[in-house]
Amino acid sequence: MQFTAKIHAPDIDPRHRHPKIFEVFDGLESGEFMELSNDHDPRPLHYQLMIEREGMFTWEYLEQGPSMYRVAIGKK
Repeated sequence: MQFTAKIHAPDIDPRHRHPKIFEVFDGLESGEFMELSNDHDPRPLHYQLMIEREGMFTWEYLEQGPSMYRVAIGKK
C-alpha cells in the first residue's frame, strides 16, 4: 500500500489535530491513502469520520499498540 500522506498525530497541537487530519483526508483523491500514526488508539477520530464523512473512507489498523497505533485511511 502506498500512502499519499503520512501524519504523526503527536506532532500536531491537540486543538488543531483533527482539523488537520480532515484537511489532509479531504485533499486525497479517490483511491488514495493516508497513514495516521498515534501514541494511543485513534478510535474517537474513527467515530468522527463515520459521522462527518460517512461512506467516504476505509479504515484499516496496521499496528495496534500498545505504544504505537498506525491506521491506513483510504478515500473511496
